[in-house]
Amino acid sequence: MLKGIPKILSPDLLKVLAEMGHGDRLVISDGNYPAESMGRDTIVIRADGHGVPELLDAILSVFPLDTYVEKPVNLMEVMKGDNVETPIWEEYKKIVAKYDERGESAVGNIERFKFYEESKSAYAIIASGESALYANIMLQKGVVVD
Repeated sequence: MLKGIPKILSPDLLKVLAEMGHGDRLVISDGNYPAESMGRDTIVIRADGHGVPELLDAILSVFPLDTYVEKPVNLMEVMKGDNVETPIWEEYKKIVAKYDERGESAVGNIERFKFYEESKSAYAIIASGESALYANIMLQKGVVVD
C-alpha cells in the first residue's frame, strides 16, 4: 500500500498514468462504451464497479492536464436527435476546476464518432461501470512541474 494515493487507483492504473508522457491521452469510459473494441491497439484497464466521477477525481489528483492546448478535457457530444440529459458533465466540470485553474473553460466536446476515432489512439482506456449516458471523457496529459 502507498500513503496519499487514492485507493481507487489500482497498481495497473498507476503504472499507466506514470508511463504516460506530455500530450498522451486517456479515456475514462462509461459502462456502455465499446472499450475493448476501441482499445484493440491500446491499453484497456477495467474499473467495473466504479463511476467516472470518482475515477476522474482520483486521477486528476496525480495527473496534470496539458496547459499547451485550449481543451485538455473533452466530452463525447450528445448525438442530434438523442433526448438525453447530461448532469454528470457538471460534476466533471467541478472536479476539473478543483485541479486546474482554467476550470470549466478547459472542457470541450467532441462529436461522438470523432471521439471513437480519437480514443483508438489514446494511450489507455479505463472502462468504468458508470451508468450515466454520454459519460465518456478524454484527458490530455500535461507536464509535471515541481
